[in-house]
Amino acid sequence: MTLKATGQFAVNILPQQDAIGAGRMVIEKDYEGELQGTGKGQMLSKQIDGGTSVYCAIEEFEGKLDGKSGGFTLLHQGKMTSEARELSISVIEGSGSGELSSLAGSMQINQDENSHTYIFEYTL
Repeated sequence: MTLKATGQFAVNILPQQDAIGAGRMVIEKDYEGELQGTGKGQMLSKQIDGGTSVYCAIEEFEGKLDGKSGGFTLLHQGKMTSEARELSISVIEGSGSGELSSLAGSMQINQDENSHTYIFEYTL
């Protein structure tokens, strides 16, 4: 059965030096809601002539999901144009630990001027 967790998170993105013409950032997140804990990772981003931007990231989560303790890894892939935004965030198969060892799922992120929120659909 697929379950759903929702909440919000705070995020800090810290630029890193890189020589390949892409932005490299450290990601730090504090999750609240049914997903409670921290996410840490690295992101690569690139702006293409014409206004298209792309990014990918790997994020390690450690904390609790609906009261169950453990960790897992998320893979982010995104593309933004002036017309549309595509975003895929999924749990990397086999990355779960602790009480989340059998976790599979995907996350949606919504962002407005003041906050980030998530919807996390998952199976255990």
